[in-house]
Amino acid sequence: MRDDATSRAGEDPASLEPQPELKSGAEIAFARAAIRRVADPALDNARTIASAEKPTSNAPFYLNVRRKFGFSLAVSAAWLALTVVVALPWVADLSALMGATVAWLAIGGMALVPGFMNAFLVASLLLDRRPQRQTPSRYPSLSILIAAYNEEASIADTLRSIANQDYPGTFEVFVIDDGSRDRTAAIVDACDHDWLKLLRQPANAGKSAALNRGLAEARFDVVVTLDADSYLYRGALKNLVERYLNDPPNTRAVAGTMLVRNSRKNWVTKAQEWDYFHGIAAIKRVQSLYQGTLVAQGAFSLYERATLREVGGWAECVGEDIVLTWAMLRKGWRVGHAEDALCFTNAPDSLHQFVRQRQRWARGMMEAFRHFPDILLKPRLSTMFVWWNLLFPWLDLAYTLFFVPGVILAFFGIYWVAGPLTLALLPMALGINYMMYRVGSQMFTANGLHVRRNVSGFLVYAFVYSLILQPACVAGYFSEVLGLRKSWGTK
Repeated sequence: MRDDATSRAGEDPASLEPQPELKSGAEIAFARAAIRRVADPALDNARTIASAEKPTSNAPFYLNVRRKFGFSLAVSAAWLALTVVVALPWVADLSALMGATVAWLAIGGMALVPGFMNAFLVASLLLDRRPQRQTPSRYPSLSILIAAYNEEASIADTLRSIANQDYPGTFEVFVIDDGSRDRTAAIVDACDHDWLKLLRQPANAGKSAALNRGLAEARFDVVVTLDADSYLYRGALKNLVERYLNDPPNTRAVAGTMLVRNSRKNWVTKAQEWDYFHGIAAIKRVQSLYQGTLVAQGAFSLYERATLREVGGWAECVGEDIVLTWAMLRKGWRVGHAEDALCFTNAPDSLHQFVRQRQRWARGMMEAFRHFPDILLKPRLSTMFVWWNLLFPWLDLAYTLFFVPGVILAFFGIYWVAGPLTLALLPMALGINYMMYRVGSQMFTANGLHVRRNVSGFLVYAFVYSLILQPACVAGYFSEVLGLRKSWGTK
């Protein structure tokens, strides 16, 4: 292991000579501009960019982004109007028990607003049509930051996955040991890679402090963060950088795609496999379609170094990646998503760890609102998703206080909340899951993967997962409001 970053072990240094380092943000901008069209609104029409796009089975024709947004919004508004009409008898019955205001809040939070969101998601996925990426003549050098705390069981695999990448440019890797009490530092120190450098924190100071330490040492203008228990699939770095280079010039970060590595362990990880594969990946895809992915997760994302320094790096909080992403969106910058830059991570494998993780995510969202409340007023398409986040506490609370007890009462023949009408939501739920599966499986096939049979995990995901997830989020919201002690817990 050396302090400098050179070519990868076993490579011929001469093969890297045609890949000159890009030493400034301007040079990176020129490199990107050379391989994609100038982002001029006047050019944003079907005739201009249709030739640069590869058709997919998701859409038989092309609409520009604003028309896709308008069409999806119209479809979801029509669905909302229809469901309101259908739900009127339900509202009337529930109003007799708890009053009209509470009935509308309960049914709106359990069914109407989630239905609107899901209809928008499905319509957008049907219209999503990704441009074919162009291969650049050169790739920028990368500084890869890995914050590690007690990761002796996984850090060697993480570094091995980096060594197996086919990235055409140079890179350096900083493992920042955040005061680990196990053999994490010793394992990293024993690795024989020229591009690897170990940084030791004198004491455990948290992930934000570790990443900021790595940022201070980074030599290159493009920074990638990676969790210490994650494993990069082949071509992940290359695909992530190509998406960054092909995206509009105001792109400042790109989120990779996270998948569950330990999905075979138990029912908790089996259910999360579907959440990552279905829900999280699909939502990021739609958000990036409208040019504003809301979270470039620290587990695997790319950032411009100058941008990180301009926004002050990672804030000291439990949702540091959410706060960082919103700082970029607040400045009007774009955050993209590379659906085929795949990274497998170890998901929480116990119910307690899973609940703590989702509580932390919920608190991170509230931290982001506290840091940047004015992001709600930004005139951009992706602002709608920020407003959705503002509604999540209401939706989760309605689900926890009304739907969960309603399901329990229904087992005893009391259909005040959940009853025969609730079954009408099942066809839409199945349709949404099928659409997510279709999009995800196409991406898997293109990358030489296949979706394994995980029926038990899907059943838990479809029928039990929300009964755990939503109450966990509610607990996270209240913990943040009450100012309870924060801890990293689990990623």
